[in-house]
Amino acid sequence: MEIQSAASEPVERAQEKMSWRQFVLDLLETVLLAVVLFVGINLVSARVRVEGYSMRPTLDDGQYLLVSRLSYLRGQYQRGDVIIFRPPMHPEESLWRRLLGFPGLHDRYEDYVKRIIGLPGETVKIENGMVFINGQRLDEPYIAQPPRYSGEWTVPEGHLFVLGDNRNDSSDSHQWDFLPQENVIGKALVVYWPLTDIMVLKSGQTAQAAP
Repeated sequence: MEIQSAASEPVERAQEKMSWRQFVLDLLETVLLAVVLFVGINLVSARVRVEGYSMRPTLDDGQYLLVSRLSYLRGQYQRGDVIIFRPPMHPEESLWRRLLGFPGLHDRYEDYVKRIIGLPGETVKIENGMVFINGQRLDEPYIAQPPRYSGEWTVPEGHLFVLGDNRNDSSDSHQWDFLPQENVIGKALVVYWPLTDIMVLKSGQTAQAAP
């Protein structure tokens, strides 16, 4: 028969209290680390779901893209880049709402995905189903079909001219003019879902002006 000393009870209670305190501290540390990693990852990247068919055949509805937020910190935009941006006719959200990216926080607008065609200072002309930059025709093997519209635009400083690859089913610069560079969220790098569609998106190589 064992007899527990009364003096040992306070020691056990103290040890139990310390154990719970350590558990709470470890839990708080884990949660804090998770929050820091989550915010940090969202500061440098974004995950975007393609909605609609304006970028066919390059991108399709339901695909998920990995987007770099750091690609244009120095403004090095390249013709042919596929970018994610806030369309100029939609209001801006607060920084924290965009970084956190929780479901339901972006109900008031949706980001667009298009391809950079015209850079600041360039003249974009669309005529007879072809796109010209400063008089040079673009070689565009990625489009769904030639555009059935025409027009001419000179891109102002601090702006871009963007078009969807599905030229005749896309809300883009041919309808609402120029995209302010400050609206650009980042450059699409990779299609990562579904697994059968995984691919790296070429950068600045698919829309070079033909001689």
